Amino acid sequence: MSMTDPVADMLTRIRNANSLMRDEVSMPSTAIKINIAEVLRREGFIKSFDIITRPLQNELKIQLKYGPEGEKVIRAVSRTSKPGCRVYRGYEELPQILSGQGITVVSTNQGVFSDRECRERKVGGEILCTVY
Repeated sequence: MSMTDPVADMLTRIRNANSLMRDEVSMPSTAIKINIAEVLRREGFIKSFDIITRPLQNELKIQLKYGPEGEKVIRAVSRTSKPGCRVYRGYEELPQILSGQGITVVSTNQGVFSDRECRERKVGGEILCTVY
């Protein structure tokens, strides 16, 4: 079965596992999902992630992060650019989420970065999702 939007599937799995307060969530692994997980780890929204090698399709396991008293680090995840309607922005036009408490994940020609990293590198691209 082919998936039309693997990024939306990833975000939905994270959102569902987070709402159930699960420690980890697993999904089929793709390059874009690994890059998004790396951005979420660098920005402190997840603990870590692992790639488990399987014969047909590798698996991506993400360890979710919670505060010291069990409060959720990821409060909301939403897909911005969709397969039917892509959203592109230059680095000057990237939105700042909750005055810098959240991030926008951007796919650029140099890789996948957060909005903060895009401003530092002065590079824009496709806005994949927002996390706060």
